[in-house]
Amino acid sequence: MAKYLIEATFTSGDSLKKVEREGAEAREAAVRGAVESLGGKLDCIYYALGEFDTVSIVDLPDNVTAAALSFAISGSGLMRTKTTALLTMAEGQEAFSKGVAYTPPG
Repeated sequence: MAKYLIEATFTSGDSLKKVEREGAEAREAAVRGAVESLGGKLDCIYYALGEFDTVSIVDLPDNVTAAALSFAISGSGLMRTKTTALLTMAEGQEAFSKGVAYTPPG
């Protein structure tokens, strides 16, 4: 499975008030349920200060599945997401070792 960083922002005060009423445990359960319904696993979820209100690390089968999750969350209209594919250190090293025939511009 691949790992993804999902950063999300509430798009309205109404969505934030709903989360406040329902509690953090309910929000975590909802995210966990969505991820598991796609055959994935929620590693962690945090509230965050700054540009994004929440950050999560999830394991998902592939990029298409990650896109499906992102579309479902953003499609609700209550949150906006940014999904980033993550590489292990070994995968990053493997990428560095690939020979790429590339000529930069200029």
